Amino acid sequence: MLLDAAINPPDLAAAGSTAAAAERLGLSGLWTSEVQHDPFLPLALAAVQTERVQLGTAIAVAFPRSPTVTAYTAWDLARATQGRFILGLGTQVKAHIERRFSVPWDAPVPRLRDYIAAMRALWQTWQTGERLRHEGPYYTLKLMTPFFDPGPLDVPPPPVWIAGVNEGLARMAGEVCDGFLAHPFHSVRYLREALRPWIAGGLTAAGRPPDALQLSVSTFVIFGAGAVRDRMRAEVQQQIAFYASTPNYATVLALHGWEEIGTQLTGLAARGRWAEMGPLITDEMLHEFAVEGATFAEAVGQLPARYAGLADRVTPYLPFIPGQQDAAWAEAVAAFNTSAA
Repeated sequence: MLLDAAINPPDLAAAGSTAAAAERLGLSGLWTSEVQHDPFLPLALAAVQTERVQLGTAIAVAFPRSPTVTAYTAWDLARATQGRFILGLGTQVKAHIERRFSVPWDAPVPRLRDYIAAMRALWQTWQTGERLRHEGPYYTLKLMTPFFDPGPLDVPPPPVWIAGVNEGLARMAGEVCDGFLAHPFHSVRYLREALRPWIAGGLTAAGRPPDALQLSVSTFVIFGAGAVRDRMRAEVQQQIAFYASTPNYATVLALHGWEEIGTQLTGLAARGRWAEMGPLITDEMLHEFAVEGATFAEAVGQLPARYAGLADRVTPYLPFIPGQQDAAWAEAVAAFNTSAA
């Protein structure tokens, strides 16, 4: 099991030095997300200031970009990192696709499947010189002249990971993807009883071996003492409540019999009553969705046992910021490695 970190520096100029600092601490992978900033730009800077650590998007939103645009970016990052780049894609939800990105929303699972096939068709053309011809239900690609061809890589093409919560994307990942990024809003029971079986069903349907796909999880961590710990618990409760208010994620709540709380949270979110949502997340729920410890290292040290047999990579759900708690991160890496050994 590998320990990764999230990096999302608000100052793009700091991305390279942030990644270099994380690499020096011994972290295995670094992930950027598409929340307030572009997920690819920091990785371009990180690529030239690191040598070992893997760099990935968790996630880049697929549908606002054409598969050709994403294929070029991923190809360039694969070359710049010498094969250390992981392309993590997500569908987002309908409201954001239509109202935040202003692009059409249509059958996300089959559309993402075609999106990935279109990208791989481009990569095959660039790598081998074969004629480009992809004709899918959503994307058609037939034109690639030498002038627009970036040429072959001397490393494998970028691995494609996707994120999701429900069965459709999980099964599709098992069929056609290299990895799956489990949503932070998860429990161990959900991974064991729902997500892993769905992925296994996709692997079996495609005739792929069980180890053909890796699973990465991002986990809420709570640590400290007294008022510091209480504040962190409240922040995590608020974040869990935000995710639990999304109807698309009701599957996780239903598994635990918490549908009624989800309905209440959805209603509060619709009315903009955000401050009232966090307190609805009970201690029982917090225990399922987060790990707690007296220190950051103690919390992170629990992750290998928590996800044994379920996950290949884990990422604490808080950003790595160099110069802030460097010693705590170093202790956490050591505790994780000791526990995982």
